[in-house]
Amino acid sequence: MTYHRITYAVWEITLKCNLACQHCGSRAGNTRAKELSTEEALDLVKQLADVGIKEVTLIGGEAFLRADWLEIAKAITSAGMLCGMTTGGFGINLDTAHRMKEAGIKVVSVSVDGLEATHDRLRGRQNSWQWAFKTIGNLQKAGIFVGCNTQINRLSAPEFPCIYERIRDAGAKAWQIQLTVPMGNAADNSDILLQPHELLDVYPMIARVAHRAKREGVHVQPGNNIGYYGPEERMLRGGEAFSFWQGCSAGLSALGIEADGAIKGCPSLPTTPYTGGNIRDYDLRTIIEETEELRFNLGAGTPKGTEHLWGFCKTCEFAELCRGGCSWTAHVFFDKRGNNPYCHHRALTQAKNNIRERVVIKRRADGKPFDNGEFSLIEEAIQAPLPENDPLRFSADKIQWSESWHSEPLMAPLVGSSN
Repeated sequence: MTYHRITYAVWEITLKCNLACQHCGSRAGNTRAKELSTEEALDLVKQLADVGIKEVTLIGGEAFLRADWLEIAKAITSAGMLCGMTTGGFGINLDTAHRMKEAGIKVVSVSVDGLEATHDRLRGRQNSWQWAFKTIGNLQKAGIFVGCNTQINRLSAPEFPCIYERIRDAGAKAWQIQLTVPMGNAADNSDILLQPHELLDVYPMIARVAHRAKREGVHVQPGNNIGYYGPEERMLRGGEAFSFWQGCSAGLSALGIEADGAIKGCPSLPTTPYTGGNIRDYDLRTIIEETEELRFNLGAGTPKGTEHLWGFCKTCEFAELCRGGCSWTAHVFFDKRGNNPYCHHRALTQAKNNIRERVVIKRRADGKPFDNGEFSLIEEAIQAPLPENDPLRFSADKIQWSESWHSEPLMAPLVGSSN
């Protein structure tokens, strides 16, 4: 039975949000039209348990702005599934934290996307940084395991080592990191996106911070678009022999649910091309077992698993294993999956061949939740002049290393790095 392949679900229970993030892929703010009723949501909880889901993470928008959010959380827990949550943290007081604990929420990830000024700029609301750290403290007092998550882009990347120090000092024990990509609001603010060639300076920085985090007891969790196959790949993914990227897991181990009942193989994937069905029209098991949108990764390990590849990814020696990296990242850049510009191995290989890659906007997004535009990929000589009037350009000399890093060993420079 194929439905047992799905074990983890991320559930957007409302699109309503009290922040206005520049990088928000779902363009959260207002409630979706026809969000699931309480009765429909509780029925979906039963279906999730029935198809073998073991863990559900509630997201938004902002999940706690939905009136029945704790009832949903309690139902998830009662059905034997682990309930977690990802939040911007703007407004979770101690009383709310205690009620979350009582509802069975076991783990919460709080978004921290920079130092205070950068975080507030990206999140679109003053005092959002201060609230994020108040929320971390309140959750800890309530006995909930707290981690953090950070989007890495041209605004946050220079502050990355300092961000780590702030969340470590706040007591976070896990830290998920992910590169910002052009979906939703981020497609409209593409100047904040890292250029592919800038990864050559990003990854030595991430590796240096991750080495220290491991020593200091903070578990760094690379998101699906962090990597791939660079010199620090195994260390970033856990340090074991098989700790390396093994291809997109959409529809294999992951499931995404939108607030109106749309089902996708991954919560980050664009809605229109990747929705298998709606639970108002079909039961969850049918959507998982029968729709191509949730089965496109089932050919992994066979010739079919690489048919969708194009560009650099089609020629790569890791093609059969990697399958083009993160499908979400590739699609929102080029309006189709199969050629991922955010790849460490790719940036290193191109640099060895004296090639620098850049992306430039070709078609803007329409302005809908989980939408994307389209970018053109430019290949040029490394020595070619970079575009003028690009004040957010990232390079290693912009990284803010505090005094505490002076005794930390430097990572070996990578080929093509501007270090």
